[in-house]
Amino acid sequence: MSIIMKGSEVAAAMKEELLREVEKLARKGIVPQLGIVRVGARPDDLAYERGAIKKMGGVGIRCKVIELSESIGQADFEQEFSAVDNNPDIHGILLFRPLPRQLDEQSVRNMINPKKDIDCMSPVNIAKVFSGDESGFAPCTAEAVMEVLAHYAIDVRGKRVTVVGRSMVVGKPLSMLLLKKNATVTICHTKTINLEETCRNAEILVAAAGKAAMITADFVSENSVVVDVGINVGSDGKLCGDVDFDAVVAKVASITPVPGGVGAVTSSVLAEHVVRAANSLNGLS
Repeated sequence: MSIIMKGSEVAAAMKEELLREVEKLARKGIVPQLGIVRVGARPDDLAYERGAIKKMGGVGIRCKVIELSESIGQADFEQEFSAVDNNPDIHGILLFRPLPRQLDEQSVRNMINPKKDIDCMSPVNIAKVFSGDESGFAPCTAEAVMEVLAHYAIDVRGKRVTVVGRSMVVGKPLSMLLLKKNATVTICHTKTINLEETCRNAEILVAAAGKAAMITADFVSENSVVVDVGINVGSDGKLCGDVDFDAVVAKVASITPVPGGVGAVTSSVLAEHVVRAANSLNGLS
């Protein structure tokens, strides 16, 4: 019988530690605060924002939402972002991306204080992740995968891990986090030749390509561990992952569901990063 690795269990365990850390800050008169910068009102951004606000509130972290017009110009956008970046009461910044076409994202990547860059926009944090420097903030989703594996006592040391996806949000940084834990990592993508065979060779398979149900039973080996990072809308209009869950679940040892898997842990990692940033900015770590 496969183990369903539920994100809610991981998030519940993380919440206990977060509450302790927030209480320690409170005793020093510090209330950690997240600044959410949103340009426009895309439904997916609003959904994530609601979830983030709920998660932060549940552990005593304040939230400040800075909503900007979808038609805002570059100069005004940079001015607004700079105000958030320089606000001493805001310890972590989450910018919803992609930005509208008229805005240059690279400028704010270079502008953001790396100590407030809790979702790894800054080249400084990207370099730290790729060099194995744990003082940097990794992307929240990539780190959420590591949290799931750790919670379910899945040791990656020496294991053959295949990551399907090469984005800077998940695939590449996650591969670096896995390498730091001494996994043997293969990075694949939708154009990889013999993708099925490469995936079948994996003891741990992470699907992060952004293509609904592309990982079928033919892609997995018996008793492997499958982590599904994909968030897609299937032909039936329901949320689904990159893995064909029903076809794969009986074959593997452990698997994350979608929804209710890695995505449920991402906002907990975000909260953890805000607390880390609050400690760092106040000279406590």
